[in-house]
Amino acid sequence: MRTSHEWHRWLAALCFAGAATAAGAAAPQPGYQAMVEALTRATQAVVGVQVTAIEDSRSAETLGRERSGSGVVIGPDGLILTIGYLVLEADNIQVTTPDNRTLPARAVAYDLATGFGLIRPLLPLRGIQPVPLGSASQTTTSEPLMAVEGGEDGGVAVTQMVSRRPFSGYWEYHIETAIFTSPPLRNHSGAALFNQHGELLGVGSLFVGDALGDHRPLPGNMFVPVDLLKPILAELQATGSTRTSRRPWLGLSSTEQGGRVQIVRVNQDSPAQAAGLSPGDVVLAIDGSTVSTLEAFYKKLWAHANPDDEIQLTVLQGAEIRQITLRAIDRMTTMRRPEGI
Repeated sequence: MRTSHEWHRWLAALCFAGAATAAGAAAPQPGYQAMVEALTRATQAVVGVQVTAIEDSRSAETLGRERSGSGVVIGPDGLILTIGYLVLEADNIQVTTPDNRTLPARAVAYDLATGFGLIRPLLPLRGIQPVPLGSASQTTTSEPLMAVEGGEDGGVAVTQMVSRRPFSGYWEYHIETAIFTSPPLRNHSGAALFNQHGELLGVGSLFVGDALGDHRPLPGNMFVPVDLLKPILAELQATGSTRTSRRPWLGLSSTEQGGRVQIVRVNQDSPAQAAGLSPGDVVLAIDGSTVSTLEAFYKKLWAHANPDDEIQLTVLQGAEIRQITLRAIDRMTTMRRPEGI
């Protein structure tokens, strides 16, 4: 017998399927029923994720020790995909199933390059089928999508992809393709984005104010597409990370404004702090090459073969232009490793 929470999810999925049918030509009843069943299975594969980070973890400074979000079951052994910052330096992980069972879990992998995280429950997930992985490249802006948040307060919402484009994060992060949806979710961290066939398209990462891009205001969310997961999934499970995550890190949070890369925050005990960089400084060039966007800055930085290479920055500090040499580090070596990785 379904609980009221399960009925809520099922009805939300049914309404979503109805909206999808109404958006185009009327679907035959068998196709409509198959869509309802696929979306119902998809919602039941989304779990809540509660994390307590290690007390003296570096990530607690910006993410806090107590974190909560969602994850989605993608493997027959209970493997769960979530957004990586939830489980970064985790000391304790609990997952909450749609029928309100709470199970302990362990971290399996964290990928700095994509931002994905993998966890696995320590007890069997009874009655939950893994979801199939879809492709955002085959999704259009005209079709409705379903976003699902897990946990006791989880829910289902109809949303729409409004753009698909590269994304550069202020925390030394860049992916070539990100999914942007609107309207936004209340709790986007690790939320699952599905198409009408119940296929997973992406995992929620951020709230954004410019989902359309080009600085046009529209609140929404950024999802990391599962297209980026498929080529690295085996490596993540085997090693806990990927080769592309082993790259130079400076410890900067930056923004781009008017063709300038400006530092807004410097991490403690980072190469940037050791070199004397400060909020307000402007990065003009890296290794002699002018940079005016975060994407150009990061790609030039990551072009170094070794994570601990020397990096030369041309920086505007106040009215003075300075040449600063830093020795980068592999960020993964600075993090307290969660048990299991």
